[in-house]
This record gives sequence, structure tokens and C-alpha cells, in this order.
Amino acid sequence: MANNKDNSPHNEELVHVSSEKDVIESTATNDNKASKSAKKSSSGNGLLWFVVFILLLAVLALAGAGYWYYTKQQAAHNNVQSTQQNTNTQIQQLAADRATLAASLGEIKQTNSALQETVAALKEQNDMLALQAESALEQIQNMEGRRPADWLIAEADYLVRMAGRKLWLENDVRTAILLLVNADKRLKSLADPSVLPVRAAVAEDIQTLQQLKQVSPSSVALALTGMVAQIDKLPLDTFEKPVDANGEDNTLSESADDWKDNLAKVWRSLVDDFLTIKTIDGPVQPVLSLEAQFLVKEQLRLQLMHAQSAALKGDAGLYNQSLQYAQTILIEKFDIEASQVSGFVSALQNLLNTDVSRPIPSELVSQKPLERLLDNRVKQVFGQGASVL
Repeated sequence: MANNKDNSPHNEELVHVSSEKDVIESTATNDNKASKSAKKSSSGNGLLWFVVFILLLAVLALAGAGYWYYTKQQAAHNNVQSTQQNTNTQIQQLAADRATLAASLGEIKQTNSALQETVAALKEQNDMLALQAESALEQIQNMEGRRPADWLIAEADYLVRMAGRKLWLENDVRTAILLLVNADKRLKSLADPSVLPVRAAVAEDIQTLQQLKQVSPSSVALALTGMVAQIDKLPLDTFEKPVDANGEDNTLSESADDWKDNLAKVWRSLVDDFLTIKTIDGPVQPVLSLEAQFLVKEQLRLQLMHAQSAALKGDAGLYNQSLQYAQTILIEKFDIEASQVSGFVSALQNLLNTDVSRPIPSELVSQKPLERLLDNRVKQVFGQGASVL
């Protein structure tokens, strides 16, 4: 019975249902386990990615720190190299300065040695001059019985020499005469009859120079300079337009009542612009343009400057020729009737009558006799030391 109950369809159905239930429960159990395992695996992957991200950040931070450190090290290295180069440059500059200083010291040493040699030579010359001075003092002290007035002969010789220089180098006759007169006074103060021939020669030179004309070239040159300054004020002989004898007054009247006369004057002025017939009394002369006036005055100025130069050089021929040409220009080109021009011509004539030539003697008669007297009276006293006179 029991077995029959168990094998009944109802029982089979129950078994089948229970088995399906178990399968469903087992499936649900498995699904729960899978979901839990999936949840566990997903949470493990997130943690892994977080760790990877942290590691990546750490690597980037380390790379940045390494790059920063490398940059700092490179900059420090460059600074060290630059400092080293500057130091090397300074060392080279110091070496060059040292070489320059060494060369300068060598030159200074050479200059010092040369100066020492020069000082030694000067010292020797000083000693020699001191010995010569002592010898000269001894000779002067030993000049017993000599006349100190003989030194006046040396002064007279110096004055005669200076007179010759003034005469030949500067053409100064007056100063030369004064120097010769002073030389004669020195010789006269000796009260020695032996110097009379020399005094006669000095007197002859004085008379020769006094016979020369005492016209100073500088005074002639100054007079010509003053005349040159007056050239621009001299009136030229230019053309002056004669007065028209038949000329009419064409000035318009300001009165309204004279309108007929004004109209006639306007008409005459218009007609005269086309055809004009005038009667002029007096000779017609060519007009002198401004350029021609300027050239005439410059020609006159040039001739006066030539005469000035010739007067200073004593060239009488060029002096007279220049003044004569200037006088011709004045007569032909300037208004001779004007008082300024006539006075200018008179001044030129006075300068033409002035003789600027000076036949200066080539030598003085008293120079050689005075030199011989100086040799006999003074130079023999000092022997070899006479050459200093």
C-alpha cells in the first residue's frame, strides 16, 4: 500500500514540483553568488584603477621634480662656466696689464738712465763753466793798469752793428742815425785821441744817412690806406636824364569838377604808351651800369693798394706807375667837378711828388775800423775768452 502511494501520479507531481523548486532555489542561490562575486570583482577593479592613478600621479610628480632639478643643475652649470670664463678673461687682462707695466717700467728705467747720463754731462759742463768763470775772474783781477773805459768801445761796436741791422733789415734810417750818434758819444767819453779816426768814420756814416730823404714808407702807406677807405664815397661821372622841355603834367586831379581834364590826361597817357616824340636839350652820354661802377671803384682801389705795397718795398717805379693809373681812372670815370674828387686828385698828386726810393748804403764806413779798434783794445786783454764779446 505504501508503495502504491508512493508511485501514484499525485506523488510524482509533488516530486516534480519539489525538484523544480530545488532547481529554482539552486539557480537563485547561484545567481546571488554570481552577483556577489561580480560586485566583489567590480570593487576590486576600482581599487586597482585608483592605485594606478595614484602611481601615475607619483610618476608625473617625480618626472617634474627631476626636470626641475635638471634645469637648476643646468643653470648652475652655465653660471659656473660663465664665471669661469670671466675669471679667465680677467686673468688674461691682468697678465696683459702686467706685461704693459713691465714694459713701462723698462722704458722708465731706460729714461732714468738717460737722464742720469744727461745730468752727469751737465754737471761736467757746469764744473767746466765754473772753472772758466774763476779763470776770467782771475784775469779781471790781474788787469792792473788797464782802463775800464775801454769797455765803451765794445758798446760802440754793438751800437754800430745794431744800426746796420735797422738800416738793412727794417729800412729804419732814423733809428740807425740815433744808434750811430750814441756810438759816437761812447767813443767821445773815452777822451782818447787814438779813437779820432773811428769817430770820423762814424760821423761820415751819420752824414750819409742824414742826406737821405726822411720820408717814412709807413706814413705813405697809411695815407694810401685812408684814401682807399674814401673810394666808395667818391661820385662817378654817370649819365643824368635831362629834363623834358615839352613834358606835360599827367597827374590826375582829385576834384570831381576836373573830370574833363582827368579824362584828357588819361587819354594822352594811353596814346603816349604807343608813340612818344620828345625834344631833349643837351648831349646824350652812355649810362654806366652798377656792375661797371663797381669795377671802376675796384680798379682804383687795386691801383692804390699796388702803390701802397711799392712804397713799403721802396719800388719807386711801380709806385709812380700805380698812382698815375689811379689818377687817370679818377679823371676819366669820376665826377671831377665834385669837391671830393678834386681833393682826391690833389692828394694823389702830392703822393706822386713824394720820392719813396731810398739809396741805402750797402755798408757802414765805421764798422771795420771799430772792429779793429775792438781787437786791439779789448779782445787782446782776455786772450782766448774774447770770443764771447
